[in-house]
Formats: sequence, C-alpha cells, structure tokens
Amino acid sequence: MFRLPEYRHPDFSLDTFKNAPDAAWETVTMDGVAPENYHSTSMYPEYFKIDGVWTLAKESRMDSSVVIRGKELEVIENRNLKAGDKVIIGRTENAEEGIYLHSAGFEDPEADDADQFVFRQGRSRETSFARDYDRLFELLKYEREHGNILWVMGPAFSFDADARRAMQAMVEAGYVDGLMAGNALATHDLEGAMFHTALGQDIYTQKSQPGGHYNHLDVINRVRRSGSIARFIDDYALTDGIMYSCVKNQVPYVLTGSIRDDGPLPEVIGNAYEGQTAMRSMVKKATTVICLATMLHTIATGNMTPSYRVLEDGTVRPVFLYTVDADEFVVNKLLDRGSLAATTIVTNVQDFIMIVAKGLGLM
Repeated sequence: MFRLPEYRHPDFSLDTFKNAPDAAWETVTMDGVAPENYHSTSMYPEYFKIDGVWTLAKESRMDSSVVIRGKELEVIENRNLKAGDKVIIGRTENAEEGIYLHSAGFEDPEADDADQFVFRQGRSRETSFARDYDRLFELLKYEREHGNILWVMGPAFSFDADARRAMQAMVEAGYVDGLMAGNALATHDLEGAMFHTALGQDIYTQKSQPGGHYNHLDVINRVRRSGSIARFIDDYALTDGIMYSCVKNQVPYVLTGSIRDDGPLPEVIGNAYEGQTAMRSMVKKATTVICLATMLHTIATGNMTPSYRVLEDGTVRPVFLYTVDADEFVVNKLLDRGSLAATTIVTNVQDFIMIVAKGLGLM
C-alpha cells in the first residue's frame, strides 16, 4: 500500500537556530521591482526567522521573493510585487541571516546509502520503468482519495484514438483534478471528436483524409462561433475525447497559447504572463503533477512547482512530479532544476497512458 514519506522539520532547538538573527527585510519602492539583495526562493522548504519564530513559507516556487504579511509569508514573483511590500533580503541559506533552506526534510535518516558505483544511474530508453509504473499506480489511487492530480499535456494524445480513450477513462474515473495544455491539444482532440481525425489524419488508421487539412481550422472556427468549448460540445452533440470528458466532469483546465497557434480557441490565454498566473493558480492545488510530451509546458510547470505542500492541518507532504517523453533530453531537463522529487520516464506518451489506464483497471 502507498504511504506518504514523513516530513521532518529542522531541529530549531539547536544553537544554530536559537542564536540566528531575525531575517532582514526592505520595503518595495516601485511596483514589480525587488529591493537589492532580495532572497530568491527555491523548490525546497524554506524557513525564515520572524520576531524570533522560524516560519515556513507555505506556498513556494522557484525564483521568487518572500513577502512578510503579518505572521505569514507569501512567495510572490518579482513582477507581481507592489510598493510597500516587505521583502526578505539575504543570500545565505544556513540560518546566518535568519534564512534556512531545508532540502532533506523527506529523506529517511535510517536509510542505507546505496553503492556509489552503479551502472545505469541515468534515465534512458534502456531503463526499466516497471517499478516506476507500479509506484505510480499506487500513488494515483492514493491521490484520487487524498490529493490533487494535475496533468500537463502535449498534443500527442489527440493524434491516437486509444490514447484519447484512455485519457477520457482517467478523467471519468476521477484521476484528473486539473489539466494544463496549449491550443493544439484541445484543437486536435476536438477535431478527433468531430471528424475522427487529427491534422487531417484518421486517429486510428493514420490515413490522411480528403480535404483533411481543413478539419482543425473548421473546428477552431466553429468553436469560436459557439463562443466556448463547452457550448461547442453541446452545439454539435459531441460524445468523446479529453476536452469532452473534462467539460462533462467539471475538471478545470488552463490552455495557454504560443506565437504559432491557429485561431486560437476562445479559452486559450494569449498573454504569456496571464497564462503563467493561471497555471500557477492550478499548480498551487496540486500534490501530484504529471507532465507529458510538452517541453515548454513541462519546464514552465517545473519552475513553479515546489517539492512540498502544506496541508490545511499543517502537515507537510511531498509534491510528486513526473515527466514523460520519448526524448531523453526533455525528461532529464526537469532534473536540472535539482528536483529530488521528479521521476522521469522515457517512452511514447500514447503508450504510457495506455499502460497507466490498464494498470488502474480502466481498460
């Protein structure tokens, strides 16, 4: 059975913490500009000594500032700082300036160290992922009841009939609490629902259909006429697909655009920073994040996802982060952020979702 790793707070009774000064702060004088020597956050739990008390920043993300709000701490992107905000300053992280980064909170001190010399330490096409899948099945079962599962998806799912069906089954079984994607996933998934094609190719036989290059453009045009994806689904009585299942099961989604988009669909957010804000609002709820075949969305999501979450009862738990892609560079890119909580799987994401759906007994 799945069990969450236990979190261990620092031992604040040690002299290092007792003798540390309060964290210093300076006031923001211009909107969107942090004071010099501001402290920039990481993905790990960070504590700040405020009025003699070590306080954990509850909702963190990488590369942001820490603002003092009474006895609470708020992590804010520098572009969103407001004049008058009290921003913590200091560049050390071992309590010298009242700032402590706790990177080992989920490590088991009694665990045996593995051999330093081993074959296949990296993650590649040759890696065996059987155990990773088994762990993922148990994690998803746990999170369906106790957590929040966020999927970050590229358009590859919409090109395959079985992958669309598997993802729809995941949504309907309660394994999807949120979806983040771009214009392409939604467009071609809806194209699949309306024409059984993606980019004009049959999503089962992969045969190009006569005039099929118009299909995704016609879908975009019709969705724009309907005014929303949900209304379009009703207007044309569509009955399958990823977007269909999200709408019918009231699963929230954020679609962010790019410079190359056709259309786009009405719900696609064209402003990059508005899109980032909408994505972060969804990430803040997530306890497991699964990124699939979308390099830019994966990197963006990884940068705004902390390694931990503070629950309403004060419990600190890990945030599990998966990245899946057929390209080794893409999946290992997320490890470059220093994430000990990231699990990478090198495979075709269409195969991945079929294995997961079957492993959960949905197919």
